Amino acid sequence: MGLSTTDIYDSFAEQLRRFIRKRVPDDDTAEDLLQEVFLRIHSRIETLRDGAKLQSWVYQITRNTIIDYYRSRKEQEPLSESLVLPVAPDQPEAAQELLPSVRLFIECLPEIYRQPLLLSDFEGLTQQEIADRLGLSLSGAKSRVQRARDKLKDLFLDCCHFELDRTGNILEYYPRQACCSRRQDR
Repeated sequence: MGLSTTDIYDSFAEQLRRFIRKRVPDDDTAEDLLQEVFLRIHSRIETLRDGAKLQSWVYQITRNTIIDYYRSRKEQEPLSESLVLPVAPDQPEAAQELLPSVRLFIECLPEIYRQPLLLSDFEGLTQQEIADRLGLSLSGAKSRVQRARDKLKDLFLDCCHFELDRTGNILEYYPRQACCSRRQDR
């Protein structure tokens, strides 16, 4: 095909560096990932069949490298014990009892949903920031956050039957199985 890694580097290095830097926490990480991208390009250049698709191929490798970076960090960083903010003291006791289960159920979510949910609901990132950090489109980030919330809700509904007040606050819940933090002495 006639493409060399050096030519690709000369053509894409600066724009890839900016692309990566928007999605990772610091310049050193961005530089490390850029080098990883070009190692992958060098080792896989023979798999590119259509030179007209070079740019999309290079960016796909870059997105995958960023995703791999965040996946490897998540495996090393267990969910914080302080992940869930405490419920206000005026919340019903049932809602307070369920707090430990929120953390457990979040850990049960597939990684592609867990990470966007944590970034959105616990780290306070906007969905555009989530999209940028994870290399997703805005609609993809929105979709993953919503699916994560739906999956979390399903986990709770599979676990327990809830009695709610007219505003949706939990008044009481009854476990359907031994999956949540309900005290057994009641």
